Amino acid sequence: MKTTELIVMLTYNDYTVKNAHKIFDECKNTKVKYWGFKDKGLSFEKMKLLFEYMKRCGKKTVLEIVEYEEKACLVGACLAKNCNCDILMGTTFFNSVNEYCKQNNIKYMPFAGNVCKRPSILNGHIQEIIKDAKANLNNGLYGFDLLGYRYTGNPTELITNFISHIDAPVCVAGSIDNYEKLDFIKSISPWAFTIGSAFFDNKFEGTFKEQIDKVYGYIN
Repeated sequence: MKTTELIVMLTYNDYTVKNAHKIFDECKNTKVKYWGFKDKGLSFEKMKLLFEYMKRCGKKTVLEIVEYEEKACLVGACLAKNCNCDILMGTTFFNSVNEYCKQNNIKYMPFAGNVCKRPSILNGHIQEIIKDAKANLNNGLYGFDLLGYRYTGNPTELITNFISHIDAPVCVAGSIDNYEKLDFIKSISPWAFTIGSAFFDNKFEGTFKEQIDKVYGYIN
């Protein structure tokens, strides 16, 4: 049976929380392998130290960049390199960012479709989103950051169609905050999904660690 990975994001409303290091330390012994946060909210020094600590604890590290212009996206990729991050999620797709990631052994998962604002929303027609993603895959992308539940159309229709048509890892990111959505994620088995704000809002009831264990156990 294919495993769907939970990526715990130490973020709230697309900003990294100030006590991210403390929360990770309290939860480092959970079964979750993938941990990450955004580029906004902590200083570079604190980000780098936290990613280093995560790696010493045997975790895979994820940096998600909410940027849409090429220059800012390249800055984000450079940040991922300087933090020795495993996966760069987010950014509008740019081939310059893709090439930089390939040169520096970073798995690049840009936003699928037309993403804007912060917190991010996803616009566009489903077939166009899929068409653009397939074109970008020809450039050797690792996978995609799909803001399925932030889509302005039908989220389940988008997620189902995207995953069935895209032969690459897909992370369904953002706004997964109840068991109904977890049931749907379980039924379609994407490579991964993220939860951040929902844990801070106690949507799955319990301590941060208890919520992580509940969701991980529920999915797998």
